Amino acid sequence: MSNKKPNILLVYTGGTIGMVKDFKTGTLKTFNFNNLLKRIPELELLDCDINTVSLEEPIDSSNINPTYWVKISEIIEQHYDYFDGFVVLHGSDTMSYTASALSFMLENLKKPVVFTGAQLPIGDLRTDARENLITSIQVASLQENDAPLIQEVCLYFENKLYRGNRTTKINAENFQAFKSFNYPELAESGVHLKVNEKYLWRSKTDAPFKLHKNLDTNIALIKLYPGISEAVISSILKTPNLKAVILETFGAGNSSTASWFINLLSTAIENGIHIINVTQCLGGSVIMGHYETSNQLKRIGVISGNDITTEAALGKLMFLLGKDVSDNQFKMRFETPICGELT
Repeated sequence: MSNKKPNILLVYTGGTIGMVKDFKTGTLKTFNFNNLLKRIPELELLDCDINTVSLEEPIDSSNINPTYWVKISEIIEQHYDYFDGFVVLHGSDTMSYTASALSFMLENLKKPVVFTGAQLPIGDLRTDARENLITSIQVASLQENDAPLIQEVCLYFENKLYRGNRTTKINAENFQAFKSFNYPELAESGVHLKVNEKYLWRSKTDAPFKLHKNLDTNIALIKLYPGISEAVISSILKTPNLKAVILETFGAGNSSTASWFINLLSTAIENGIHIINVTQCLGGSVIMGHYETSNQLKRIGVISGNDITTEAALGKLMFLLGKDVSDNQFKMRFETPICGELT
């Protein structure tokens, strides 16, 4: 039995968790993560070795984009052989988007990549940052038979560990900021840390870890609403170089049956634009053909998003388009789970 302590790399990208308040001015500023143990001495109680690295210029997560996803992934790639787990500190606003994207980019992942953040700065009296950070590191260091117990991209927030590509931010003020509506939590932190091992993802191949950096952003997101006009839909579908559209529909994947609407989508599909049907509902699944109002979408070749989140659908689209999947394979590839993102 190995007595070696797990090595955990803390990757700071920005966000509230890395801020401390200047009590003289009331402003927030980034603190030096090399002094992390001074700020949170409880980390010394964890049975692991912790190293830190930051983006050259930490950013507010509202400014996140695929370029930063590649930078974060490259840090993991560069340190992959030397660390047993990774904890990524990230602003909460777009954390689900980044966690979802990296779940596709980090192929054959055999180690934990745990995203976390905070609603209040780490220096605040009532901060949630300490618990989120401490438990995320503890989760990333869990071992079983000398191998990491968690082997996927996760998100930890307020006592719950979720599969990253199943999460959505649901609240801008509560500490319970995230939810996974269509998949159970992977672990829950209380008096004890309870891991629901039957829900953990395992790669079905022994192929080596591989990073995919090529993401194609020529996509659009359309949220349907009562009264949406032909001009709006038409203008979006005429966007230069557009390759795919995520259509946020009503309920179980329903939409208007107006002839102009169906004709616009049908023409777009004929022109090689992939249309993905994702429900606006936080929970539940698209079931095309269940109602008459989705049967026409199925007939013209709209792709079912099943129970995927919008955040994961965006990451998966960028990933598949970046791999240059052929048109006749695209529907099958999107509707097939890659890393537990849909049922």
